[in-house]
Amino acid sequence: MMTIIIGFSVLLLLILVVRVPIAFAMGIVGFFGFAVLNGLEWSNWSTYRWNVPLSMAANRIIDTVQDYSLSVIPLFILMGNLVTRSGLSKELYLASNAFLGHKKGGLAMATVVACGGFSAVCGSSLATAATMSKVAMPPMRQYGYADSLATAAIAAGGTLGILIPPSVILVIYGLLTETSIRELFAAGLIPGLLGIFLYLCAVRYAVWRDPKSGPVGERLNWRERLAALKGVRDVLALFVLVMGGIYLGVFTPTEAAGIGAGGAFVIALLRRKLTLAVLFETLAETARTSAILFTIVIGALIFSDFVNRAGLPDMLLQLVTDLNVSPFMVMLVILCIYVLLGLVFESLSMLLLTVPVFYPVVASLGFDLVWFGIVVVVVTEISLITPPVGMNVFVLSAVLKDVKTGTIFKGILPFWAFDMLRLLLIVSLPPLALYLPQLLYH
Repeated sequence: MMTIIIGFSVLLLLILVVRVPIAFAMGIVGFFGFAVLNGLEWSNWSTYRWNVPLSMAANRIIDTVQDYSLSVIPLFILMGNLVTRSGLSKELYLASNAFLGHKKGGLAMATVVACGGFSAVCGSSLATAATMSKVAMPPMRQYGYADSLATAAIAAGGTLGILIPPSVILVIYGLLTETSIRELFAAGLIPGLLGIFLYLCAVRYAVWRDPKSGPVGERLNWRERLAALKGVRDVLALFVLVMGGIYLGVFTPTEAAGIGAGGAFVIALLRRKLTLAVLFETLAETARTSAILFTIVIGALIFSDFVNRAGLPDMLLQLVTDLNVSPFMVMLVILCIYVLLGLVFESLSMLLLTVPVFYPVVASLGFDLVWFGIVVVVVTEISLITPPVGMNVFVLSAVLKDVKTGTIFKGILPFWAFDMLRLLLIVSLPPLALYLPQLLYH
């Protein structure tokens, strides 16, 4: 127990104070913690016996690099980058605006729907928020929208990028817990759509409180609406092909990622958005992002070995047994810990720090790990807009330099409240997440 406490203390010190990247911080603590637990011995007054921790770390690195299932990460990232380069974000916004823009708060609603559609092929919350801010903010300002509502709709809509499949976060969770990725993708669809619906409700509530914050836009006729839909039909077809193929079992997630990347490449070519320079930049960005994520996964797995070797999951399970409380109460405590951690940690850090500790306990209590994965991702979404470290808020603040961070957080409150409602619904009604996986695969 003392080794675990020291390990977590050093980890927090490295991340929060020394500002060491989380991948290296987790790898360092996991490596030395594993060494201490395996009886590091002094020899010849100058060297230690590093055989066990070195072997563990080397195996983790080799196994991760050679893991075929991990190829899904760079392929989905490449698909998202190619779709982004093809100019989809603007066309999604125009299509959403064609159907919703004439309502009160309609431009903010269109922004939420466009964020949901863009995240379905992008998979990154930060990229969704940054991209949609450039597309959606100018027209909302043109129609006199309050900065608080406009920026909040973008920041909250951007969080959908880590839940609506294909989601890189769900892939990483599946790898950490050895859970079926295709079942996680199926489980994320209904909660993702529920998130879009509740965000629309949040916009309606904000406009009801202050009608001047979201005036009506221009009403388009049906011919103009159908014309706006033509701009997104090819990407919509790509999404249906990729996710439909996974859901129906036609191909695996890895094969689907390859098809998606190839399809996105063809779409970018047909739209004449892809020059050699743009292609090189897209591939380089994909390589950088993939390398970062692979490093993070390796660090998390090394840290997970240390946590498991120290017996922390067994200790937590024994503590729960001794307290004699219901499994549901244990889940509520875990959720409270996640909400508190969301105040100081960004989403990926929180996921990597907690999942190796909690998922063995959750599985031992009889909860479904697919359902738990969706719960964790929803809590992680909430952390992206929770002060003081709401990453989506700070991304918007960096892009929109004339909008104060406090203004964005003020507008976020209704969206945050509806996010908490969604979390409560998913926790109390597991079929919201498990219906599709059970229908398709059981």
